[in-house]
Amino acid sequence: MAIKVMIPTPLQKLTKNRADVEANGSSIRELIDDLEKSFPGFKERICDETGKVRRFINIYVNEEDVRFLKQDNTSLKDGDEVSIIPAIAGGR
Repeated sequence: MAIKVMIPTPLQKLTKNRADVEANGSSIRELIDDLEKSFPGFKERICDETGKVRRFINIYVNEEDVRFLKQDNTSLKDGDEVSIIPAIAGGR
């Protein structure tokens, strides 16, 4: 099962400067584990010590926010597109 994963610029050094990669998994959790196998250090950047996605990381499956689906248990299927987007804060 091939899932297209859009990688944010701050994490692209882990993916050899690739903005998108393919990974496998039937859920977000499995997808992250597969990304970790291919790109060591990836998981610790987006997950906390318990394995949960950090609260400042937004993940979308086909443009739907997983926080409004089943979070890291959100199901994936062949051909899905996953976007990983770090939250941006700041300003005046």
